[in-house]
Amino acid sequence: MNNSTLVNCEIRDWSKVTEKLKPITPNGKRVVVAMSGGVDSSVAAVLLHQQGYEIIGLMLRLWSGEEDYEDEFGFKHNGCCTPDAVEDARALAGALGAPFYLKNLEEDFYEAVVSPFIQGYLDGNTPNPCLNCNRTVRFTHLLNLAKVLGADYLATGHYARIHQDDEGQYHLSAGVDPKKDQSYVLHSLSQDKLAHLLFPLGSMTKEQARVIAADYGLPMASKHDSMDLCFIASGDYRDFLIRHAPDGAIRPGPILFRGESEVGRHDGLPFYTIGQRKGMGVAWSEPLYVLGSDSNRNALIVGTKDDLQSHAVMIHRVNWIAGTPPDGGKPYETTARIRYKSVQTPCTVEMVSEDSARVTFHSPQRGVTPGQGCVFYDGDVCLGGGIFEG
Repeated sequence: MNNSTLVNCEIRDWSKVTEKLKPITPNGKRVVVAMSGGVDSSVAAVLLHQQGYEIIGLMLRLWSGEEDYEDEFGFKHNGCCTPDAVEDARALAGALGAPFYLKNLEEDFYEAVVSPFIQGYLDGNTPNPCLNCNRTVRFTHLLNLAKVLGADYLATGHYARIHQDDEGQYHLSAGVDPKKDQSYVLHSLSQDKLAHLLFPLGSMTKEQARVIAADYGLPMASKHDSMDLCFIASGDYRDFLIRHAPDGAIRPGPILFRGESEVGRHDGLPFYTIGQRKGMGVAWSEPLYVLGSDSNRNALIVGTKDDLQSHAVMIHRVNWIAGTPPDGGKPYETTARIRYKSVQTPCTVEMVSEDSARVTFHSPQRGVTPGQGCVFYDGDVCLGGGIFEG
């Protein structure tokens, strides 16, 4: 980074932020705020500051690979840790009178999130990297860093709610904004972690958060939401896999109708997802859908719409937020979301080992996808969940 590049960076005006901040009475609690330079984490930091918390700003430098693009200023970076984002987070911390740290977790992030993402696709799954990131990086490494800094809490800009009942049990509930609720990707949290977490935005909508940002003069008030796959700057996971999968791991092969007769050829198994209908180039008497893959034969398995229905499935890496399964592990009737934005569907959960379970849906579900989360709810309370097995 040279001086000629630096002068091209956008200059923000933070004077209004300082003017808007009201005098506060410290509450004696210290909180590390996970800052990204975006609107959500910035509003979370301001709200907590105004509630009397001692703020420490902490931003993570995540893995960036050779696919990273060069922006208009000549910087190479991934989709989240841009120079402007770092400077916005740093400047906000300064306006709040808070120290700011930029922690390099590239290696940990690659091992915990990126590598399993690549391998998951090679194994014929469709992994959700946010689930791994929240389980390992954000609420393990980051929470540990907060404790090292002497903080009572770690706060993030997630849209979810935490409350403690009269018996001391912590509960995770969906955010009040159904369009932004993130409880699905937080299902791996535990009692110990919830005791040290704050989600200041859980009781508001995204629109309300933007209004607060504008009221305080935050320059990022109108910033676009961050992308889901923060480590893929281009947004094209296929191109990312081509660049980062081992040589020869992605290769053409047969398309098999219900695993038997060949009806076409595919370009590489990771380029197809369960439920996909278009892009296979197969002519058939009725629409065909991707049902899965057979990695041993390097075959893509397709079938009809009815073949997509799943009634009973297995999940692994099961976590119960309460710490133990409901009803002591006996078959338990609840509801589940099988994708991030899906509606809750009735099901019965039966534990078959300490961290695996059989889920039987009361009505067949279409497009259950290995690698995605199966998350259980009691109303708007998230009970926990697991990952669909391949």
